[in-house]
Amino acid sequence: MSSESTSSKPFAGIRVVEFGQFVAVPYCGQLLADGGADVIKVEALIGDSSRHILPLAPGETRIFLARNRGKRPLPLALKHEQAGAVIDALLHWADVALMNFRPGLAQSIGLDGTTLKRRFARLVTATVTPFGHEGPDADLAGMDIVVQARSGLMAAQGRIVDARPAPGEPVPADYMCAMTLGFGIASALFRRERTGEGGAVDVSLMHAAMALANNQMVFPHAHDEERRRAALDELSALRAGGAPYPEQLAAMQKAVMRPITRIYYRTFECADKAIAVACGSVKLRKNFIAALGLHDESLDVADVSGPKWDAHFAQLQERVEQAICCRSAAHWLKTLAAVGVPVSEVKMPLEMFDDEQALANGMLYVQKHPRVGPITLLGTPVKLDDDGFAPALPTAPLGAETRTILSDIGFDGGKIDELIACGLTKEADNVL
Repeated sequence: MSSESTSSKPFAGIRVVEFGQFVAVPYCGQLLADGGADVIKVEALIGDSSRHILPLAPGETRIFLARNRGKRPLPLALKHEQAGAVIDALLHWADVALMNFRPGLAQSIGLDGTTLKRRFARLVTATVTPFGHEGPDADLAGMDIVVQARSGLMAAQGRIVDARPAPGEPVPADYMCAMTLGFGIASALFRRERTGEGGAVDVSLMHAAMALANNQMVFPHAHDEERRRAALDELSALRAGGAPYPEQLAAMQKAVMRPITRIYYRTFECADKAIAVACGSVKLRKNFIAALGLHDESLDVADVSGPKWDAHFAQLQERVEQAICCRSAAHWLKTLAAVGVPVSEVKMPLEMFDDEQALANGMLYVQKHPRVGPITLLGTPVKLDDDGFAPALPTAPLGAETRTILSDIGFDGGKIDELIACGLTKEADNVL
């Protein structure tokens, strides 16, 4: 039995070729590498675009390091006349092909799902598109902020900056897309074990963004149609009248606002910092309101709709906010935790590097990077016993493994010399 088959890592022995940049595909490739996969990252001859944004060392940036550990980089000019032979060799070698080409490019170089399924029966192709393969927007380019806007996620998050809609940070649709892509790949490989056939995994940034707004993507027709139509009519009138975005958003939030989000499931300003509270059950709401020395008679009533209750919740909201803002966050953390209410202070990302809970659970780790030096990074966000997932080693400089990779996929020394000489690929000394 091979060492690969006995490894505790779930993707040991799985070969991945990554044609991707930005976030979703590279982060998914990193997750697979953390799980033991051999990942070849195909990059432009000058390197992935993320290598050049405020570098810490030549070709090494914060965002590149956050999404690309554990890979073997291969610089390759995909539109070169000799690129086809290398691409074919990579796909014959691989179990999984990761791709997020701009619309139309995959077809132009023969890397669309239909072509690959016909030519490579056992290959799992995993594709990310902005808006899906069908429909009027299928050929449009898109990145996270555009998709947040298009999908309704931006409005669902409710952020406003300078009276304009503002995206959630950092790129939530991209990271959700990466996680769903990884789930799809694992599912396709599991199915291949039974059938012997590969498959096509297809995810879109738009669908991932809508999944993040899943709580608002429920429409019981008989119950909500009248209210939904009235809200859309109000929105149309506001837009026709030139109302600013905050007014438009307020109208939509009013249409879906529930008492729980006004009082029991929200953030509050304390005397020194903000806290978040989540009372997901009636029992927790009663515990919360009692801890504040207040009472909410609505908690014993089934139907709280109508003007009477609207006025009640407005008054109660003001009283709750006044009570909380007078004491420190530490006071409320202790008081509310003591009665079982989920509560936390609102932390800044920079504070997390010293967070005892994050450190105790291995959510962060220090990578000893040979060119950047020690750098703290986020660990793999899924754990499997026996070190099934563990942060992989830093990726080598672009071009450092060119000869090894080309040899691994079937090219001899003379052919490798030729591919380098013709400008199809490069070695490290000629890059960056």
